[in-house]
Amino acid sequence: MESTPRGMRLHIAIFGRRNVGKSSLINALTNQDIALVSPMAGTTTDPVYKAMEILPIGPVEIIDTAGIDDEGLLGELRIKKTMEVLNKTDLAIIVIDPGLGLGAFEDELIAGIKSRNIPIVFVVNKVDTEQFDPGMIRVWEEILGSRVIPVSSLEKTGLEELKQQIIKVAPRSFEEPNIISDLLQPGDLAILVVPIDLAAPKGRLILPQVQTLRDLLDHDMMGLVVKERELRWALQCLSVKPRIVVTDSQAFLKVAGDTPEDIAMTSFSILMARYKGDLVELVRGAAKVRELKPGDRVLIAEACTHHRQADDIGKTQIPRWLRQYVGGDLHFEWSSGTKYPENLSEFDLVIHCGACMINRREMLHRIEEAKHAGVPIVNYGVFLAFVHGVLDRALKPFPLASLAWEELKH
Repeated sequence: MESTPRGMRLHIAIFGRRNVGKSSLINALTNQDIALVSPMAGTTTDPVYKAMEILPIGPVEIIDTAGIDDEGLLGELRIKKTMEVLNKTDLAIIVIDPGLGLGAFEDELIAGIKSRNIPIVFVVNKVDTEQFDPGMIRVWEEILGSRVIPVSSLEKTGLEELKQQIIKVAPRSFEEPNIISDLLQPGDLAILVVPIDLAAPKGRLILPQVQTLRDLLDHDMMGLVVKERELRWALQCLSVKPRIVVTDSQAFLKVAGDTPEDIAMTSFSILMARYKGDLVELVRGAAKVRELKPGDRVLIAEACTHHRQADDIGKTQIPRWLRQYVGGDLHFEWSSGTKYPENLSEFDLVIHCGACMINRREMLHRIEEAKHAGVPIVNYGVFLAFVHGVLDRALKPFPLASLAWEELKH
């Protein structure tokens, strides 16, 4: 990979009123003119993303947002988009206007952030202006119960102190679970089965495959990449038995048939279900598939938009397999991007993609949204293992999920 994917970065979102200097703060932090800056309030209308590095945290994604005090019908929509950013935020920066201080807008924002257990860094910008009263720093700190960092984006002062505060409050739990390396020992071999068909991107592997291979290499493990037609021959040629075989979900049946029972087997999508979300909850969703009946409504949700190929897995293959399983027709709807449809509670099941393009916090939020709406949710990999009859085996490397599935079957 040429750079760290957005979904693997710490997401830092910057919030505040219009014209408080959020965009200029991002430009100062990144030392680039990334965000549009203007003295006119409301310049930022949609969230703006910028990747950078903050050591020792590592790669981060900084998000600029519209003002929380925006006005009018369009302003309400912008505020709504700003608040939706919280669903993917790992750390929030609240920028205080030195002339306006703290008020109802900040109170509501802080309550929303704290309700999600997101750590906060408080900043007062424009300390180079006459509006700034240094004595107010202590007042704000007493009100907030937290340190307030004075910054001038124009003169680029206080930025190092801000970075140090970000490092201090960044969630220690940000380091996401390992994708595969916690299942093996250094020196172990994993075979990665990667079909090359019409749906495969030209000249490259898809992100979960690359991430799995990189996780193996980072932990001194070995990865052998083969196509599904080469797996049996590869197993015969090896003098050392692999510890695990990981397959693309679409090749489940062939790979399960070619992999001896004494070798663990799972899929990239199931690895991603654990890495990016809650595998046990998604297994519960698979159990609910058994309760579907003709006429039920199913939402197939993808977190990103892409050009659909012929026989697309989300648009064509999953509906075909589900109709065959249920024994009748179903009502399917599809959603792409960061939001579910407004009528989520009207669905009987959500089948979600592998979430490779979003971060863990956002995927967990999407799972919680489905639970709150009373709708079971399963991801592509868990669902495909279920309908192909190999879920028992695909979950064996994961004791908690395997135990949950055994209990749900009875």
